[in-house]
Amino acid sequence: MKNRPVLIGIGCLQQKGSFAELDEALILMEKVTLAAIQDTENSEIINYIDEIQIPKGYWTYRDPGKWIADKHGFSVATTSVTKIGVLQQNLINSACKKIINGEIRASLIVGGEARYKKIQALKEGIDFEEMKLLKNPDHYVKAKEDLYVPEELDALGMMAVGYYAVMESAMRHKQKIALVDHEKFLGDFYSNFSKIASKNPHAWNQKIYSSNEIQKPSISNPRIAYPYNKLHNSSWNVNQSSALILTSERIADKLNIPCSKRIYPLISSETNHMVGLIQRPDMTNPIGLKLAADFILKTTKKNKIQPTIYELYSCFPIAVQMFSKALNLSDEIIETITGGMPFAGGPLNNYMLHATAQMLLKIREKTEEIGLVTGVSGMMTKQSLAIWAKEPLMDFESKDVTKKAEELEVAVPISRQTKGEAIVIGCTNLYEKNNALRAVFYAEDSKGHRLVLISNDKEIIKQVEKEECVGLKAKHSSNQLLSLD
Repeated sequence: MKNRPVLIGIGCLQQKGSFAELDEALILMEKVTLAAIQDTENSEIINYIDEIQIPKGYWTYRDPGKWIADKHGFSVATTSVTKIGVLQQNLINSACKKIINGEIRASLIVGGEARYKKIQALKEGIDFEEMKLLKNPDHYVKAKEDLYVPEELDALGMMAVGYYAVMESAMRHKQKIALVDHEKFLGDFYSNFSKIASKNPHAWNQKIYSSNEIQKPSISNPRIAYPYNKLHNSSWNVNQSSALILTSERIADKLNIPCSKRIYPLISSETNHMVGLIQRPDMTNPIGLKLAADFILKTTKKNKIQPTIYELYSCFPIAVQMFSKALNLSDEIIETITGGMPFAGGPLNNYMLHATAQMLLKIREKTEEIGLVTGVSGMMTKQSLAIWAKEPLMDFESKDVTKKAEELEVAVPISRQTKGEAIVIGCTNLYEKNNALRAVFYAEDSKGHRLVLISNDKEIIKQVEKEECVGLKAKHSSNQLLSLD
């Protein structure tokens, strides 16, 4: 393959400690960039980096890439900041395609988050301001559409947990699992993830949690949206950063990059078809995910490649389950090498890069392994999958299935019914400080159109956690749920 893309440099960093011991996100990204350059074992690579791609984080810098490049002597690189709503795998796919086409020689992809430093500033009573970078990058990359439908935004706000909890309830109902059994399943599920995180030197939280500690609400593990507690949620209050350097095999040879450093992207797929959760025909089986997973499965089979280790995106348990089902994975498969986002840490718009870096380090350590990494953007709105290996077992193939997904998955209309009956298709209770404040129901009217209903009635809120409400008939007026039976 001409200009075969290859990964040659990895940087991976996390920090803990007092405010004074912590760096802001810009410095974290600078440090992992330098670590990735050093990791290649040839600093001449900086003369070949033609682009720097950075996923936007919980920071205010306009163009951290240009600041890093100017400071360290590769200022010829063009820079881009990718806003929230774009798959992080898209940055890797874009770099690979440009390398193959000869548009660039090497790409630096770097991301970082320093929310932990901001929390420490509050705890220690210290005023903290990030460095001000006011110059715009060469390119901004953003999603074409919004992630939310107004009706669900009014009920659930912009926090992801409620949306994923609704999906979880739909999956629970589909699998006919009793509520008490489902709570235990979620506890067992993420207890196993915590055991893996306990052995991961890059994990933010290395404590092993019992199933009971995870599934039972407490002061340190408050319920947020039934059935999810804090320990079911991605942990984004971290100081973590990661960097990847991709180039062509030809340039790697020219620079005498050791073969021990090289890891090859083999297959990648992504879907950027955007449908709000309330309008998805099947909330637990989106067409885009199925198409993207099918491409991976067919391509691995055609090339006689079998992934051996997995990192399935784990912002919430339902995301892992949906990827596992789309890939037809057996129950024996271990679905994470990091320990997952509640324990390994989930830096806002950087985790998939962080997970990929750790996967690549694992493949370097055990060269026979073939790794599969998945990614998500939004409310399980977009998905990506990627396979990496120590050897170029095939020419790199990637596919964006968005167009086909748009043809097959048509958004379900929002109901115009203001009063009457509807069937519940998903539900959750929203919490604050371990107090249930509101019940939210996704429902379907007699025409098959969708509506979002809410209730502040204490008895209805209790009912959501005592019996399976998905599948029940809901009486409503305007957007208020009146009763369930």
